Amino acid sequence: QVQVYESGGGSVQAGGSLRLSCVVSGRHQNTKCLGWVRQAPGKARDPIAAIYTDDGNTYYTASVKGRFTISQDSAKNTVYLQMDRLKADDTAMYYCAADPVCIYGEIPAGLDAWGQGTLVIVSS
Repeated sequence: QVQVYESGGGSVQAGGSLRLSCVVSGRHQNTKCLGWVRQAPGKARDPIAAIYTDDGNTYYTASVKGRFTISQDSAKNTVYLQMDRLKADDTAMYYCAADPVCIYGEIPAGLDAWGQGTLVIVSS
């Protein structure tokens, strides 16, 4: 069983930065696709970024491309989401998700694990 645990959320003014962390634990050796999905109040889930752990390739949706960076530290079993130039529209609960595998362009749906979320509030 795979578990993920997010941290790093908080309140920030528009234009600021935050870095989210997702620690992966358990039997995750076959988990090859990790990513971030956000959900704002009253809105649908919004997948935003993925990292394919075998080769380190990354993928971003248009809403965050150029502002957010996903990365991994394999030694720490941790995936990060560096969020820069934050906007009020980025306000949401951010979830870490893990799938056994993704093709390029897919963002994990949480088939292996889905976290409890970390809240990001961006004030304008």
